[in-house]
Amino acid sequence: MSRILIVDDEESILKALKRVLRLAPCAYGNKNYTLEIVDFNSPLAALEAVQNEEFDLLMSDYRMPGMDGIEFLKAAKAIQPDAARLILSGYADLNALVRAVNEVGIDRFIGKPWNDYDLMSAIGQALAHRDLMLENRQLANLVRLEMGDITPQQVEAERLERIEPGITEVNWGPDGSVVLDPEFQSKD
Repeated sequence: MSRILIVDDEESILKALKRVLRLAPCAYGNKNYTLEIVDFNSPLAALEAVQNEEFDLLMSDYRMPGMDGIEFLKAAKAIQPDAARLILSGYADLNALVRAVNEVGIDRFIGKPWNDYDLMSAIGQALAHRDLMLENRQLANLVRLEMGDITPQQVEAERLERIEPGITEVNWGPDGSVVLDPEFQSKD
């Protein structure tokens, strides 16, 4: 199951997107995707979810109050760099599109109103591209492991770091103990 986060400040757009994503098939090549949709009408609330849950694809409106879609996707990319990213907009702003590609590495820019087939195709392509990138990384790690360039522990540390950024960073106390919260480190 592929988890998709959608953020748009307009409830009617969220309802329409959810309806399409629930009813239309999502496939690319010979791969079919079952979608689980999580939606938000606030980019800040969506960003909080990105910090706590893993998503395969992030889809955002471009123009929203408080934080535009590019800022949202840029912040989300820092937390979940492997998630595919799409941006929706009712405004054909070339500068925004260039900024979205350059700063965020979006997989696709989708205009509003959208064609349901094109939307599902874009989602399928983005998910397939994500799957391919993850598979390539896994295969490259296997080659590096076989060649002795990396240890199994390093492969596992990289995997854990992708799942939970910062998990492999350890704060050591002056006595060699692991400090769970640096603020409470004793000052001897």
